[in-house]
Amino acid sequence: MRLWLLLLLLSVLAGCQTSPSVLPMADPRPAAECRWPVAGDSPDSLLRRAVSALEADGFLISHTDLSLGLVGAERTRILPGYGDFHDPWGRSGFFGHHGLGRRGGLSSGVGVIVGFGGFSSINRDATELERVSLAAGAEEVRVSRDIQVFDWRGGLRQSRSASNSDFCGHLRSAIEAMPAEEAP
Repeated sequence: MRLWLLLLLLSVLAGCQTSPSVLPMADPRPAAECRWPVAGDSPDSLLRRAVSALEADGFLISHTDLSLGLVGAERTRILPGYGDFHDPWGRSGFFGHHGLGRRGGLSSGVGVIVGFGGFSSINRDATELERVSLAAGAEEVRVSRDIQVFDWRGGLRQSRSASNSDFCGHLRSAIEAMPAEEAP
C-alpha cells in the first residue's frame, strides 16, 4: 500500500517538472516605430549618426560593432526617495520620520544621520539603468530599449521593456536630422 502511495506522489510531482509551452517575450512588445527602413544610407553612416544622436541625448556608448551594424548605449540616473521598500528605516526622508512615544499618545522626534556607513537615506537612493541597442542592416533599422531599477544594495527591483513609440520616434528624427558630414 505504501509503495503505491509513494509512486502516486512521485508521478504527481514529476508532472510539475515540465518545460514551458511558450518562450518568454518582451512585455510590452516593441512599438512599430522602433523598426524603420534604411533610406538610402550606408549602415556605417547611419551608425555614426546614431552614435552622435545617442550621445547628444545623454547616453554613454558602451559598445559598437560596425561589421554587425550594432550600437549599444546606456545612461543612469539616481531616483531620489525610491529607497528599499522592504526596509522600514530606509524609506525615511532627509531628516527621518521615526519618533519616540507611547501607543495612542503624541510622539515627536527628529533623527539626523548623515553619511555614516550607509544608515542615511541620502545614499539609499535607487539607480535607474536605461539601455538602448540599435541594429542597422542593409534594409532595416531596429531599436530596443529596456529600463532596470537597482536598489542601493545593487539588487534588481524592476526590469521592463521600454521600446515605446515616443522614444523611437524621437531617436529616428534625431538621426535623420543630423547631416552625415557632422557625424564622427
